Amino acid sequence: MSIPSSTSASTPAEPAKVTGAEIDASCRWPLLLLFATAALWLAGSALFSLLVAIKLHKADILADCPWLTLGRLRPAVNNAFLYGFATPVAMGITLWLLCRLGRVKLAFQWPMLIVCKLWNIGVFVGIWAILAGGSTGFEWLEMPRYASGILFVAFVLFGLCAVGTFSMRRAGELYPSQWFLLGAIFWMAWSYSAANYLLVFEPVRGTFQSVINAWFTGNLINLWLAPVALAAIYYFLPLQIGQPLYSRELAAFAFWTTLFLGSFAGLSSLVGAPVPRWIGSAGTAGYLCLLAPLIANAMNWHLTSKGNCSAWKHDLVLRFLATGAVAYLALGLLNLVLSVSRVSAVTSLTYAVVAKNYLAWYGFVAMVLLGCVYAIVPRLTQVAWPSEKLIRVHFTCSALGAALIVLALLAGGVIQGFNLANPSVAFLDVVRKTIPFIGISTLGILLFLIGQVVFLLHLGQVLRACLQPFAQAICAECCGAPLKAGGKS
Repeated sequence: MSIPSSTSASTPAEPAKVTGAEIDASCRWPLLLLFATAALWLAGSALFSLLVAIKLHKADILADCPWLTLGRLRPAVNNAFLYGFATPVAMGITLWLLCRLGRVKLAFQWPMLIVCKLWNIGVFVGIWAILAGGSTGFEWLEMPRYASGILFVAFVLFGLCAVGTFSMRRAGELYPSQWFLLGAIFWMAWSYSAANYLLVFEPVRGTFQSVINAWFTGNLINLWLAPVALAAIYYFLPLQIGQPLYSRELAAFAFWTTLFLGSFAGLSSLVGAPVPRWIGSAGTAGYLCLLAPLIANAMNWHLTSKGNCSAWKHDLVLRFLATGAVAYLALGLLNLVLSVSRVSAVTSLTYAVVAKNYLAWYGFVAMVLLGCVYAIVPRLTQVAWPSEKLIRVHFTCSALGAALIVLALLAGGVIQGFNLANPSVAFLDVVRKTIPFIGISTLGILLFLIGQVVFLLHLGQVLRACLQPFAQAICAECCGAPLKAGGKS
């Protein structure tokens, strides 16, 4: 799990005047707070997801509790993952990479601590409101306006801290990771504010609501979480392997094509919907064009790791990143296939769509972000991870769980779609035929939950070891003060 240094100009360089230890110290408390709370939300999201899967087997479980009905639990799961886990970790990684690549200390520590607290308050209030029945009904924007307002203020404050830190950079030339990070910050602020304004604060009318919602869900993955994950891969892959990035030109091509085309891709979910046909076709064309940056990224990563392709076998950080990279490639292909009109006619409104979301969340985003946490936390705390075995357990449970969920729901969704299109098959028979696939996906969710509990406990050990010297110093100061006042030795 060691992170070897690289001396190439194309590889992320360590600071010249400001040491890496000083940079890490400046980022320590905001990032640790973001990572710790995100780990709690991830475990909570996985727990709620397991409860959702169980209710699909036995619908009368907790039926007397309106807060835990399927219609409220499902959006709570989505929001806990996207806003409770993925976005805070993405913000922490963004700050750390901008500081490292800019060779500058984080200049806004106290504002970032406020961001951490404000963001978690917004997430808690929003999920509480969803469980209480106050959902807006818009996918991934279910939080009511008072909660989304808190999140927007927190994100704007984070963006100002990130851009301010970037403007103070010492390094002149920009590394590809910085392109993706800055683009992601601006796109997230724009798409989240615009979607909330047009759907929650001043709602537009008719089917245009579906268009805005589809646009936002595509942006949230393609132009916020995916660029941060790609930036992390572009930083850590050369650093872990000890080789320079193969091509800045390929990275630039991938960045600009993703930036301009990613916003259209989310509209593919409207293929066959009661909207003008060109809207869904534009989304399909967007995913087709996104094959170009996908191939460019894959080529760049492969050629960068050429000669060291087996490094992931003994480097656990690379193992997470490699799994996330493979899931990214699979997600791009799956998005394109499911957006084709003939395929969408079968898979639309089935478990196949849920499988695609889980591949994006658990397979791509979560694996990359968790790998970054494993690389960054020891630098922040100056404490090594206590057990390599626990990291392996976490990786195995997460990867195997995600694979079971995606494959089971994808196969079950295809079968479900064909049966729904067959008028001779009764609806109850369609439901019965999907039960085995739901059972396999439930096992996958259970495995994923076990992995996140292991990660949470492991992170707690590191934080405890990091905080112990500070606790001892405070106790010594508190115990020493009365002795000095009393004049006794």
